[in-house]
Amino acid sequence: MASASHVTIRKRVAFLFLFVAVIMLGLSCRLMYLQLFKSSWLSENATDQRIREIPVEAKRGFIYDRNGKELAISVSTESVYAIPAEIHNPDETAAKLAAILALDSNRLAANLKKHQAFIWIKRKVDEKTARAVKVLDLPGIGLTEESRRYYPHDNLAAHLLGFTGIDSQGLDGVEITFDSYLKGHPGSIVVEYDARGQEIPYATHRFIPPTAGNNLYLTIDIVIQQIVERELDRVMKETQAKGATIILMQPKTGEILALASRPDYDPNHFAEYPPKLWRNIAVSNAYEPGSTFKIITAAAALNEGVVHLEDRFFDPGSVEVQGRTIHCWKAGGHGSQSFVQVVENSCNVGFVHVGLRLGNDLFYKYIDAFGLGRPTGIDLPGEAKGILIPKSKLKPINIATMAMGQSIAVTPIQLITAVSAVADNGELLRPQIVREIKDRNGQIIRDFKPDKIKQVINPAISKELRGILAKVVEEGTGKNAAIEGYQIAGKTGTAQKVGAGGYLPDKYVASFVGFVPADDPQVAMLVIIDEPVGMYYGGQIAAPVFSAVMKDVLQYLKIAPVSSSVNSSKESQVTHVVTPNVINMTVPDALKELQKNGLQGRVEETGERVADQIPKPGSRIPPGSTILLHTLVSRYLPSEVTIPDLTGLSVQQAMDLLAEVGLGIRLEGTGTKVSRQEPPPEGKGYTGTNVTVYLESQ
Repeated sequence: MASASHVTIRKRVAFLFLFVAVIMLGLSCRLMYLQLFKSSWLSENATDQRIREIPVEAKRGFIYDRNGKELAISVSTESVYAIPAEIHNPDETAAKLAAILALDSNRLAANLKKHQAFIWIKRKVDEKTARAVKVLDLPGIGLTEESRRYYPHDNLAAHLLGFTGIDSQGLDGVEITFDSYLKGHPGSIVVEYDARGQEIPYATHRFIPPTAGNNLYLTIDIVIQQIVERELDRVMKETQAKGATIILMQPKTGEILALASRPDYDPNHFAEYPPKLWRNIAVSNAYEPGSTFKIITAAAALNEGVVHLEDRFFDPGSVEVQGRTIHCWKAGGHGSQSFVQVVENSCNVGFVHVGLRLGNDLFYKYIDAFGLGRPTGIDLPGEAKGILIPKSKLKPINIATMAMGQSIAVTPIQLITAVSAVADNGELLRPQIVREIKDRNGQIIRDFKPDKIKQVINPAISKELRGILAKVVEEGTGKNAAIEGYQIAGKTGTAQKVGAGGYLPDKYVASFVGFVPADDPQVAMLVIIDEPVGMYYGGQIAAPVFSAVMKDVLQYLKIAPVSSSVNSSKESQVTHVVTPNVINMTVPDALKELQKNGLQGRVEETGERVADQIPKPGSRIPPGSTILLHTLVSRYLPSEVTIPDLTGLSVQQAMDLLAEVGLGIRLEGTGTKVSRQEPPPEGKGYTGTNVTVYLESQ
């Protein structure tokens, strides 16, 4: 019996040892697995538990015009973040933060309870909000400096510049096409904490500085851009048009001096505008160009020798092609005329005959050579390629209508590029919007030279056609584009818009394209007015816009009129004036100041004092130019500024100094010098608010 009991005990001991051995073997295997296969994962998790990495956003590069004037800058701001492991009471913390940041308390509390090393609470808050968060001094809640994109000229060049998102990433315009150059590289702040979430004083503390982005220098000139947008605003108001576009280009380089469309938007607040207004119609919308396309037809015909300047054409008022009657715009026709007169008169019947002489192959050879039917390659997003009838499906009626600018759709940038090739001795250049990219030290990283695509027409033909187009302005349909002292070459266009059921009644696109001077083109320009109300002929409403803009641009660029070599009077030598600062003046005083400087003023909105002006103070502009005076709302970005000391200054000096920092002025007393002010000097105030100035006689 004892023997049996002994055997049982031995079995139990053996089973126990076996069980322990299995457990030990399992633990050994688990330990080997963790040591050999999971060591890196464990190490990373251990690091994550004690290391906090706070991102530091890189400051985005600035965007300048061709002369170094700021178009887009980055201003410092602060963002609120949380380290959930350090928060003692998520619900209480969420309630306090939600009241300041205008967030949902319950949703914020749920985020604060997440098992994450770092979360954003709210990005890029204003200075007042940041101060309120700092005062709370909540455990696990901190602020880090970021940068916010700011466009100091509001809507100016909005479609060119585009805008950025919350992470300062480019979303449109050159902001997105050159995002890799502008965005820089982010840095971080690395801090080590113990098991209780307390910062370890002498442990790992590293600051990895961000690398700022590079600066972009565009080809546009801010003064020319202001002139263009001034006229766009005027023509939109006068014609009640659906939209309008103006592009200025240097034919010899392909550089865009100005590009703008209406309607537009403010990139500082892009989310407040419908996305359709973000669309850059100058590069993204195709339209039937109408008679402005006749320049391309004439260039092809002259270059191929199928027509000569002295060739005669007879226009009875209409022509029939494949059973379809095409009418000339002039009732009864133009009768017998030379090819030069066909172009001068923009004769549809004459151009139908020219197109049919060219035929399918030659016509499409030049359409392709001028870059139509494909993107130009301009460095802007969303470029369309236009609309062409496939060559295999062409019929004589298609060639007939295309020759006069119908049955083909081009983008504004395509047309101005093609016409610039005609102006520049037949050389087609890629349109350029960026001149160079520089790093923060001013070193050039990349520059952009004129990019020749091909020789489209013979230089001699270019010269002939420039002469013909000059006659269009001197004697033909483009007379309203004339500028005294300059030889303008150009072509009018009036195109009926196409809809689902064919051409739409009472819906037209009026346009004018031209270049100056005709014998040595320095500037080319396209004006498009979409669906004007009432008058719709290009020669009547688009040509005058061309003249108004180009007159100011020529004087600003100091392109002398033909008569300047023989006229040495003092008046002929004045090419520009410097825009005075009338911000903070009363409207009557501002208008008087502008008149004193040979300028005109146009008041926008209603108000007693000038809040902003375009062009800006100090701009060089032609005499007689019109300055837009905004009086209702300050166009400065609301931000906190230090109030300057005005004591002892004259009224004008005080106005100028306050205008520089975006503050208004309220005058008390009748003296000539400032004796005191409210708020006092060195205090803080928000741009757009008034400083009360007390005057006394000296």
